[in-house]
Amino acid sequence: MFQPTRKPRTAFSITLTMMELIYHSIVRSVRKTHNNAFMAIGMNMLQAVIFVLAFYVMFSILGLRGAAIRGDFLVYIMSGIFLYMTHSKTLGAVVGSEGPASAMMQHAPMNTIISIASAALGALYIQVLSLFVILFVYDIAFAPLEIDQPIKAFGMLLAAWFTGLALGLVLLAIKPWFPSFVSIFSTIYQRANMIASGKMFVANTLPSYMLAMFDWNPLFHTIDQARGFAFINYNPRYSDPYYAWWVGLVLLMIGLMGEFYTRRHASISWSARR
Repeated sequence: MFQPTRKPRTAFSITLTMMELIYHSIVRSVRKTHNNAFMAIGMNMLQAVIFVLAFYVMFSILGLRGAAIRGDFLVYIMSGIFLYMTHSKTLGAVVGSEGPASAMMQHAPMNTIISIASAALGALYIQVLSLFVILFVYDIAFAPLEIDQPIKAFGMLLAAWFTGLALGLVLLAIKPWFPSFVSIFSTIYQRANMIASGKMFVANTLPSYMLAMFDWNPLFHTIDQARGFAFINYNPRYSDPYYAWWVGLVLLMIGLMGEFYTRRHASISWSARR
């Protein structure tokens, strides 16, 4: 009788509310690794720099620099490292996001879509910021940076992020049912992509029997295409720039259907099994 009447909300106001919630959730996900946001971003940059230096030393010691693309060798290494890290970090962030049985879902405006979107966008924000800072420092302090088609190369970075988001969503939908399997699978997948992503070699130099071992992987296609856009003298013949987008779209639809089904059957007691 004395309940206040609810005012009808427009689609615009609902969209603004969701965007505000996503923004605050992104800030929370960025600060999750460290209380200081700058330290959280700095730790990610340090990890990327260590990756690049480790591969640079390994290629130099093993004498594999001649197998790389003719051009800036560090750009060749970074084109693989950045896409691999973006894909893996996004997958891990989405799989580790708040599920339907989380305590955060007890707050009325919060839902799993906001949690997933904030985790994916937070990972993208950190990776893109790290990418631009590292490339800026490299261009200023070491050598002039030359990328043939930077917009298209960045599009391949977004494709790597999108596939990581889609696969992470599928694993997130399975996670409440098989938490141990998802944890083991995500770890094995990220470790296997150290080689299966193709960041350590050039696809055009591989024989056909080895190509069959890697061309299933959308990250393999994005890295090879990114190098084609980064270097003017490299034309990728065995990868497709649209393959990753189509695979990501299929996985995204499967993940959304699985997440909807899991959300309808979610129980708070599931958290006790983890």
